[in-house]
Amino acid sequence: MFFDPWHYLEVLKRKPGALRNGAPFKEWNLPEPVELVRVALARHHDGDRQFVGILSVVPIYGIEAVTKVCSDVLAANTVSRDVVLNLLSRTHEEPQPEPDPSARLPILTTPPIADCQRYDQLLLGGAYATA
Repeated sequence: MFFDPWHYLEVLKRKPGALRNGAPFKEWNLPEPVELVRVALARHHDGDRQFVGILSVVPIYGIEAVTKVCSDVLAANTVSRDVVLNLLSRTHEEPQPEPDPSARLPILTTPPIADCQRYDQLLLGGAYATA
């Protein structure tokens, strides 16, 4: 079987412990600095959660930027999720979110009018009632 671990990133956010034993993550070939950060964080009681926090910004900043920052924190011996996220936010521009698709919907010129009497007729078994 072939698994794409990046596909399961949202699951990891809810269940970071799956990082240790989940099939998609067993043979995950991450760049060496990122893998070394994973090993360093494994010593902490919340290491999985911290590492998942780092992985969760890869779609935003890209794997190259995260790898570079992981190298920097390893060199400075300051390995933690908060340090990685802080360095990323200070050194890289976060991409702007996509515009809301509902902003392109046409504007209503005539508001809909509700006919509540139809419900009364349904209750009475009138013209709109079905058997």
